[in-house]
Amino acid sequence: MRPDIHEGARFPDYELTDHTGKRRRLSELQGDDPMILILSRGHYCPKDRRQLRNLVEFYPELKVGYTKLVTISTDNLLQTNELRDGLGAQWPFLSDPKRKVQKNLDIAEFTDPDNDPMIPHTFVLEPGLKIFRMYDGYWYWGRPSNEDLRRDLRELFQKIRPDWDISDPELRAAWERGDRQRFFPYTKSLRERILLARQPPRAGVEWAQMGGVNRFTVRRSGERSRTHWPLISRIPIAAITPPSEPSEPSVVMSEKSGDSHRPAEPQSEEQDRNTQSERVREQPE
Repeated sequence: MRPDIHEGARFPDYELTDHTGKRRRLSELQGDDPMILILSRGHYCPKDRRQLRNLVEFYPELKVGYTKLVTISTDNLLQTNELRDGLGAQWPFLSDPKRKVQKNLDIAEFTDPDNDPMIPHTFVLEPGLKIFRMYDGYWYWGRPSNEDLRRDLRELFQKIRPDWDISDPELRAAWERGDRQRFFPYTKSLRERILLARQPPRAGVEWAQMGGVNRFTVRRSGERSRTHWPLISRIPIAAITPPSEPSEPSVVMSEKSGDSHRPAEPQSEEQDRNTQSERVREQPE
């Protein structure tokens, strides 16, 4: 490992391809939260699969505890998705088959020239990619258990969250004065909190860029209604979309005559049945 990579230093902000094929930076994935970063040998290693299965069980706690989780391996995109899907993992996996991280950090596992993996490491990162804890996982017992991570995160949150001890009389006095700077996530604007609540896009869910400050449109089952942030805080099942005006139908040029015409209006089910009946009657016997 490079000598400048140690607790208290800033981890490099690598940009790699995630399991969906999109280029992602670590800082983008972390946002303003602490993050656990796993540098993995990849799909072939049973020790790595065991560690990742433990994290699958731990991930729901990380999600509600404002903590991100990212895995980087030297697997290609197909192997990355096969490993992630086989585990049932829900966090981002980054693919680094060109071994950019391995070479840059000087962590090639020289004892395995055939697979040429990274020496496994686990990092607990403060906001800003600052290294809080690091674990060398060449041997399995060098890797942190879920309990180890829970202790690390408790200590980290005590350090970075001013409102950790909410019973502090000074915090109550600050709240009553309207001072929100020491309270998470009330220091953020509405837009920032919406972006904080956003999850990676999934099929059937549309996330929108919010233009309003006080309210926006929520679509459920095709119905539109206006509501406020507290009512839908961190609800990924709703598709949040900004209000839009119906656009004018486009003009289409006829290939034969060059005349322009507007596309036909969509028919109702009853009109469609009537049209089909007329076509049947027009057919020669």
